Amino acid sequence: MQNLLKILLRYSNFLVFITLEVVAFLLIGYNNPAPRSSMLSSANTFVAWQNEQISNTKGYFSLRSQNELLARENAELRDRLTYLNGLAEDSLLGNYMIPADKNIHFIPAKVVQMTTHEVHNYITINRGRKDGLLKGQGVLNSEGVVGIVKTVGTHYSIVLPVINTRTNLSCRFSKNDYIGTLQWDGKDSRFALLTDVASHMVVNPGDTIVTSGLSPVFPEGIPVGIVENSTLKEGESYYTIRIRLHTNFKRLKYVEVVNNAHQAELEELEDGLD
Repeated sequence: MQNLLKILLRYSNFLVFITLEVVAFLLIGYNNPAPRSSMLSSANTFVAWQNEQISNTKGYFSLRSQNELLARENAELRDRLTYLNGLAEDSLLGNYMIPADKNIHFIPAKVVQMTTHEVHNYITINRGRKDGLLKGQGVLNSEGVVGIVKTVGTHYSIVLPVINTRTNLSCRFSKNDYIGTLQWDGKDSRFALLTDVASHMVVNPGDTIVTSGLSPVFPEGIPVGIVENSTLKEGESYYTIRIRLHTNFKRLKYVEVVNNAHQAELEELEDGLD
């Protein structure tokens, strides 16, 4: 207490000066409309700026819940559109066309972990058996194909993306329905290779590649990518085609799992042929 009194006594003149300055400033603002208006304007501007910063901060921390809500709403929208009758043969879902099918539903999920620089990349999503996920289901997002469910737990699942050298995906050219197989070469997450395309095919840069629909994993016509370039060495019967993938795996956060009610039955029939 004595130290505090000593400090106050030492700086008493300065404190009195500051106090008088504040009082004089307030009196000037109170008795003169112009300065008072300026003071109020400045104060209001500061308060508005402060409120904006608080609002932006709250908005930032609520982004996660908002994004999850949007993901659920997108999946519900896909479901509703596939159920609508009386439309054209196809329903517009997201940025692409999916054939209307009442047996197909979409389960929203969030990516909780993933790799993009390994040879055998994987994605972990926050949906599992309790949410209706099964091994072999297709996974997509608003851009196009993502991968295939490999392992299913109670609450989480592992997805093998198309940027995994063990993943093979049946695709076709949208311009003529010619079939090929998409495989990743383990190099660049932006590109994959389309194989089994015979040399008599005319392949041009910019050709659109989509899912073939020859398996219950993906509906027909889901975007995969576009032809970046192609090579055909002399004497070879098949092209080497480089595909630029639509899905940006570096920014992947939310996906949707394709739940085909007939998938298990179709796979059981196909297994019976072995």
